[in-house]
Amino acid sequence: MISAGDFRNGVTFELDGQIFQVVEFQHVKPGKGAAFVRTKLKNIVTGATIEKTFSPTDKMPKAHIDRKDMQYLYSDGDLYYFMDVETYEQLPLGQDKIGDALKFVKENEIVKVLSHKGNVFGIEPPNFVELEVTETEPGFKGDTATGATKPATVETGVSIKVPLFVNAGDKIRIDTRTGEYMERV
Repeated sequence: MISAGDFRNGVTFELDGQIFQVVEFQHVKPGKGAAFVRTKLKNIVTGATIEKTFSPTDKMPKAHIDRKDMQYLYSDGDLYYFMDVETYEQLPLGQDKIGDALKFVKENEIVKVLSHKGNVFGIEPPNFVELEVTETEPGFKGDTATGATKPATVETGVSIKVPLFVNAGDKIRIDTRTGEYMERV
């Protein structure tokens, strides 16, 4: 059991037969009345988000999420194929379970497949990936105001903002949680 007073980002628990993950939380202690916890919760199966308020003493059963390392093999239409690196079994997953989790992931990379009681509900990409810039405009000398950026397309087809000194052909590191440029490799 987990109490609402112990909520942190990423905590998963069961509520009304559904599995929710805490996206945001805020402990509120008003001048009058009892304290409460305001939360934004994501249903891990449907992907819907709700806002709910709890008393800090409310208790819910904690949900155990299995994270298994699997290799992303390829996509075929709306199906994405993953291979268990230990047993070599292949697992096809539909676009509805993947979402945009693979937008920074190349084929043959290791990802975490998330499941609850054997039901797969999502994919967790690595926190950082190294990708090659395939297309970007050259930065011009004199365009060096602090923090200036330009759009660039990486090898998975996603467009991100990069500093002016990054050129096509450069390898860059990207934070997959935020989709932001980190550094040149």
